Amino acid sequence: MVQPTKLSVWRREFILEALRNASRKLHPKTQCHNPVMFCVEIGAALITSLIVAQLFQGSAREIWFDVQIALWLWLTVYFANLAEALAEIRGKAQSNSLKSLRKNLMAKRLSSRDRKSASKVSANDLKKGDLVLIEAGDLIPGDGEIIEGVSLVDESAVTGESAPVIRESGGDRSAVTGGTKVLSDWIVVRISANPGESFLDRMISLVEGASRNKTPNEIALNILLISLTIIFVFATATIEPFLRFYGGTSSVTQLVSLFVALAPTTIGALLSAIGIAGMNRLLQINVLAFSGRAVEAAGDVDTVLLDKTGTITLGNRQAVEFIASPGRDERRLAEASQLASLSDQTPEGRSIVVLAKQKFGIREHQFGTKENVEFIQFTAQSRLSGVDMDGTRIRKGALDAIRAFIKTINPEAEIDRQTLASLDRIARTGGTPLVVVENDQTLGLIHLKDVLKGGISERLKRLRTMGIKSVMITGDNPVTAASIAAEAGVADFVSEAKPEDKLSLIRRYQSEGHMVAMIGDGTNDAPAIAQADVGLAMNTGTSAAREAGNMLDLDSNPTKLIEVVEVGKQILITRGTLTTFSIANDIAKYFAILPALFVPFFPSLQVLNIMKLASPQSAILSAIIFNAIIIPSLIPIALRGAKYVPKSATVLLRRNLLIYGLGGVVLPFIGIKIIDLIVHFLRLVH
Repeated sequence: MVQPTKLSVWRREFILEALRNASRKLHPKTQCHNPVMFCVEIGAALITSLIVAQLFQGSAREIWFDVQIALWLWLTVYFANLAEALAEIRGKAQSNSLKSLRKNLMAKRLSSRDRKSASKVSANDLKKGDLVLIEAGDLIPGDGEIIEGVSLVDESAVTGESAPVIRESGGDRSAVTGGTKVLSDWIVVRISANPGESFLDRMISLVEGASRNKTPNEIALNILLISLTIIFVFATATIEPFLRFYGGTSSVTQLVSLFVALAPTTIGALLSAIGIAGMNRLLQINVLAFSGRAVEAAGDVDTVLLDKTGTITLGNRQAVEFIASPGRDERRLAEASQLASLSDQTPEGRSIVVLAKQKFGIREHQFGTKENVEFIQFTAQSRLSGVDMDGTRIRKGALDAIRAFIKTINPEAEIDRQTLASLDRIARTGGTPLVVVENDQTLGLIHLKDVLKGGISERLKRLRTMGIKSVMITGDNPVTAASIAAEAGVADFVSEAKPEDKLSLIRRYQSEGHMVAMIGDGTNDAPAIAQADVGLAMNTGTSAAREAGNMLDLDSNPTKLIEVVEVGKQILITRGTLTTFSIANDIAKYFAILPALFVPFFPSLQVLNIMKLASPQSAILSAIIFNAIIIPSLIPIALRGAKYVPKSATVLLRRNLLIYGLGGVVLPFIGIKIIDLIVHFLRLVH
């Protein structure tokens, strides 16, 4: 798949396609989905039809002003369509690459569990429950569960991740996705989706925007915009009778211009683009949102539940320190620890070799053929590893295992009190101590620690700054959990947690009025994922987890939940800031158009002409031009999103009111005045 992050909307072919699509969207059947801009289009069509009628009647001497207003109104509608088309274009490019995965795809359908019963059929003919045989080099024809076999699968077509993953029957890694490729061996898959309902089909619909559901806030804002538009239509319709009562009149062009100035056209033009671009920003971090409500909830989340293993910590204990016993040399301890770990292929054993090299420059020992060497492998039963070399026996392992070992050499041997005290200190702080001995002599300890993921503390700090509570869930004992929680900086933790505890914890937080987000991948996570307001399932997880979630992380990165929350908040902030700007910039247009319409009949309203615009026609034209050109000026913000700074809601509100509220008031006054000077200089109107 063409990765989302590499698809820039400003590529030449994308812009040309968007320009064409914006023209197609001028059709009334399409335009009516945006009521505000549909009314503007009706106004533009009305003025255009009057211009044509005047031309046929031969009275063309006073239509130049009407022609300019009509042109800029058509451009206003076109720019609104262009914003939406640019937001859609990235998704359409991604969908084309996804569609190529399912073209002419064949499957080996089985009539029984016997692999010899395979017959070739089109992948489009597969139904839920069918069994298919997939061998090395074959594309997986549809979503399903492996019921037999194990294989390496290349999922780069869907996730963008080049490293293949193991998929096997049973457990949490049995789910496969249509369009991915089997690289080795063979598997038998039970299809879990009917044609048109697969993950690939849903993904295509999502990136194209065909199934994009508007979020609750977006629906509410749409209702508000429609209500305001209806009010302004009736308000504008009453102007002409009002003026006639006072012995005056106004033209259709003036009334349409007044309506456009009153209506919230800026946010009306950009609202759809903001929603589509928001979904695309989730796609850029390889996250699919299956509902608009999930996107909205991501921005409102105030509590995040995080599994300790794999999310906050690396999941494998790492050696972080050598602690020499009294009278022993730390370098000698490091050398012995490395020798004892050469046969230990566990992540912990490899980390000891790496620490000795990093701290003392000790490289792995290259044994000669004449040396009498015997490696002792680590096992769960022995709980130690080591090496016997020229009469020297080096071991490392758990305290009880090492005690038993040195007693076999010297029944009187004991581990000194200071080393035992250090061992107890490591255990109390959540670490794992390993004892290292040479024959019956204690050399010291290796401190193994559940190491935090790089940058996780900074991410959790960002959550705190945003006012979001982070809760760590772990099966560790309270002492270990408290130590890791303090180091990572989480607000709270739940120790000795069982899978079913997650569901009750989410319900408890929700009953207290919190919006909760969590991530999971196992079948036992599915109930909690479904209960959470934002349930982020990992793509490598089971079908149950993927179906339960309202979002899917294609990268299967447990820390992605934090990014999802930040993107959700950026989407809300973008909509809020542009709505604020739209309402604020209408104020200047009122000061331009109202004096132009009413000063001839009510001279006292001249005081409203604070911009000192050249003439009534120049004022109206300048306001309409500014109203049109502000839309393409704001398209980059709508697509990219307003800059998000992790601050409290109060600070963000104050900042946005200052920048977009005050800026939305001041900028139009300056812009309309500059346009008025240009219009007057070019003598475009009387």
